[in-house]
Amino acid sequence: MIFIFDLKPQLMDFLAELWGSGKSLNTVQMTCRGITVFILALILIRISGRRSFGIGSPLDNIIVMLLGAILSRAVVGASPFIPVMTTCTMIVLLHRFFSWYKGKSSRFIHWIEGDKIMLFKDGRFITENMERAQLHREDVMQELRKRAMTDDLNNIKTIYIERSGEISIVIKE
Repeated sequence: MIFIFDLKPQLMDFLAELWGSGKSLNTVQMTCRGITVFILALILIRISGRRSFGIGSPLDNIIVMLLGAILSRAVVGASPFIPVMTTCTMIVLLHRFFSWYKGKSSRFIHWIEGDKIMLFKDGRFITENMERAQLHREDVMQELRKRAMTDDLNNIKTIYIERSGEISIVIKE
């Protein structure tokens, strides 16, 4: 039991060294932070829902946000250039790996991007799915008018919100 308590300060010192503090971060520290931010951003976007961005997958939106934020630090000199470039490279490689692995695992793609949600079927809106997607009937009707050029629900077979946040409409034959 004493060994565990002796190890705790060493572990905390190691983590503090790995994570760094202040503006003087080395390449490894900034890279660790970048990977952590990538994963946290993915979780936050998945939690915030599809309507947050509407176009592109959460994975694609994360890379845009993170690269913009991190690269700006190199541009304004807020962080050393090499750690910024290394961090961005690691984020891009992580994005490429996640994108590649999505094609290999349906469970992984479900976790990363979710599934489409049926919003309308058989002449009625599916209330619990509308609430889950954080949509109001008028949001769907707006997309119906824009995409199908109608507001007549009698001509509609099904309506989905896709993984990207876009609304898809299937018209009756």
